[in-house]
Amino acid sequence: MKQGPYTLRDLFFKHVGQTSSSPLGLSIVKAEGVFLYSETKRYLDFISGVSVSNVGHGRREVIDAVKAQMESYAHLMVYGEMIESPQVQHATLLCSILPSSLQSVYYVNSGSEANEAAVKLAKRLTRRRRIAACRNAYHGSTQGNLSLMDSEEFKGAFRPLLPMVDHFTFNDISSLSVITDETAAVIVEPVQGEGGVQIPAPGFLEALRKRCDETGSLLIFDEVQTGFGRIGKMFAFQKYGVTPDILTLAKALGGGMPLGAMVTSPERMAAWQTDPPLGHITTFGGHPVCCAAALASLKLLLEKDWVGDVERKSRKVVEGLKSHPAVKEIRAAGLLIAVDLGREDLAKKVLYLLLDEGVITDWFLFQPTSFRIAPPLCITDDELELGIQAVRRALDKLVE
Repeated sequence: MKQGPYTLRDLFFKHVGQTSSSPLGLSIVKAEGVFLYSETKRYLDFISGVSVSNVGHGRREVIDAVKAQMESYAHLMVYGEMIESPQVQHATLLCSILPSSLQSVYYVNSGSEANEAAVKLAKRLTRRRRIAACRNAYHGSTQGNLSLMDSEEFKGAFRPLLPMVDHFTFNDISSLSVITDETAAVIVEPVQGEGGVQIPAPGFLEALRKRCDETGSLLIFDEVQTGFGRIGKMFAFQKYGVTPDILTLAKALGGGMPLGAMVTSPERMAAWQTDPPLGHITTFGGHPVCCAAALASLKLLLEKDWVGDVERKSRKVVEGLKSHPAVKEIRAAGLLIAVDLGREDLAKKVLYLLLDEGVITDWFLFQPTSFRIAPPLCITDDELELGIQAVRRALDKLVE
């Protein structure tokens, strides 16, 4: 496709900012179900836009909801000032599947902002300043969220950052001693995503909950990547039986539209109103068109059997790949799967071999020896088998 003397590809590299020196540079013209289409090739989506497209692409229910809302109104004003039907309906449905302690939703634009808001609210509620966060965790790229990382490689260039952040190690109960009565909040992913799908060991999340109760620290679960059925329950905390004080959501929340949220009790949420008022504001958070898409997406997840079938599909992937000689380990939390090849160079090389095979996937920020498999939850057995065989062919080439 040309625009004057330039192709779309030329204009992409000329005018659109990139965050790596070698972007994929795929030009996608259509997405439907579990497939992405360029002008010349079909690709199986084995990453779901990084756990965004849980209901798949081009769902008619979501498209119709977006169109209908646009015909009524788009942006009005948010901040919880106006009663906007899509927002209210979505919050009501979302809260109906959450426990009684999580019944108030504050909408934002992304997972990064949801985590920023959660940490701010914890400081406001406790009047404390220290935050505890997990090593090898990713909560977003804003300066506040960078402060929560332990990776100097990622955050060193952006100092000064927030002070008074203490780090503990996922699955190491003894390291929870860094949480004290000076800690405002503890933020953790119940399953570490960018850490390479690290699954909580029995008793770890329970010990974390107990430690927060002892110190009066608020427990924040970042379910930006694990929420909305990805690991076989609607939310990871439901699978592991530990309820946070604050829940953060994004990615699949919006059904393909940009949306994030922080969920807590109405009593805690009321702290935004005073000392100072407007404690967290955002122009586009809870945009009615995004909430209409979110509502349609959530209804789909509740109506279909996709979430209940996640564990079976996960086992199918593991069984199909674990015997391959290139595979050193597979870590699976539902359809959030890390295939570990033992070497960073192999994990990066296989991504391009998979592109040749018509499969799109990715690696992990803090586990570079692994690549990710996270397809839309609506994927059929035949489509899953198509992907498994493509992965095996790419791994065969890697071994050769």
